[in-house]
Amino acid sequence: MTTRQRLFIMMVLEFFIWGAWLPLIFGYLPSLGFTPLQQSLILSAFPVASIVGMFFSNQWADRSSSPERVLALSHLIGGLAILGCGFTRDFAPFFALMLVHCLLYVPTISITNSIAFANMKNADKEFGLVRMGGTIGWILAAWPFTFIFVNWAAVDAANTQGLIDWLGTALANPLTGDAAKAAARWTFIVAGLASLALAAFSLILPRSAPQARTTAGAGRTAWAEAFGLLRHPFILVLWLVTLVDSFVHNAYFNWTGVFLGTAREAGGVGIASNWITPVMSIGQVTEILTMLVLGATLKRLGWRITMVVGILGHAARFAVYALFPGSAGMIIAVQMLHGICYAFFFATVYIFVDAYSPKDIRASAQGLFNLQILGIGALLANSICPWLLQSVYTSGGVTDFKGLFMVPLAAASLAAIGLALFFRPPTARPAVQ
Repeated sequence: MTTRQRLFIMMVLEFFIWGAWLPLIFGYLPSLGFTPLQQSLILSAFPVASIVGMFFSNQWADRSSSPERVLALSHLIGGLAILGCGFTRDFAPFFALMLVHCLLYVPTISITNSIAFANMKNADKEFGLVRMGGTIGWILAAWPFTFIFVNWAAVDAANTQGLIDWLGTALANPLTGDAAKAAARWTFIVAGLASLALAAFSLILPRSAPQARTTAGAGRTAWAEAFGLLRHPFILVLWLVTLVDSFVHNAYFNWTGVFLGTAREAGGVGIASNWITPVMSIGQVTEILTMLVLGATLKRLGWRITMVVGILGHAARFAVYALFPGSAGMIIAVQMLHGICYAFFFATVYIFVDAYSPKDIRASAQGLFNLQILGIGALLANSICPWLLQSVYTSGGVTDFKGLFMVPLAAASLAAIGLALFFRPPTARPAVQ
């Protein structure tokens, strides 16, 4: 197995884990009877872990002689924790297990990026292809639940003849109501098994020993050196814009599953429960195609325009949500913009950070931006979005989705304008100190 193939599989498993439980957790937590505050605390575990990981796990990975073993240990313990979430319905143990998982999982996103970049000769061309594995992993995590959320009792009662008839009957009989919500526990079990698989696979990843320390960073921790990058105005501007785009990105995950599953008479799209994750995974399919052309796009458009287009993809998607909520076809089709949203902004940010940061703080520099992408931005979204959805824009059982979606639409538009006006990276690409 080649180095690129191993890195690709690493990304498949890494994002399979996250993609298995994230899309449906927003509807699952209320079904357990958790209050809005308890839901926010659980959802905040992921961004809090990103903040904590900036100071500990990424530092460990940068200074460790074997970041692959850090990855293996993190997924071993974190996998057992998320597995446990599928077997509890009480708030205290659920929250504790989710916190343990997130504290160990979130930093591995930076660590897998750093392992990948350490084993690439040309990140601009190669990272999109390797990171495409993560997109495929997310898609693979979504489609099995099409069958987990099937009302098998109804299928058995239908006495189908032949595979095609059986398949059609299965897809036409989704679980509904409390049964569908209860089945969501399998998302955590599947995620846990995938995490344990990655723990084992990490042991055969290519070695990526830490880089020699830079003179400017002698005697300083890796995370302190990473924060020092913010004294460069172009990095600071990108870091702040990343915060806004992260909020918008996480608003999508907070609200889209609920929006798709809510009945039309209540303001939603009315998609069956077993089709929600497949519909959301359409964006990951187009993300594969976007990743394939990312290198060529960066070469042709440059950093700024590529990232502005990525942010505007969010604005366009929420505009369709707000203006055409009754058109299921348009709502489903607009999921294809996710590839542009993710690859042209977030994946480009990771490549940019690798190009402009010292190699001996690779994981911590990635963690600096994951602090915004997975940390502060997600924390803001997970704290504000449940409140906006349940308390501000919902009345009498009907949600004003148009007003709700105007919030991220405005935020994405302002972020794109800010990046276009104030982001001016140097033409040359030496690592900044």
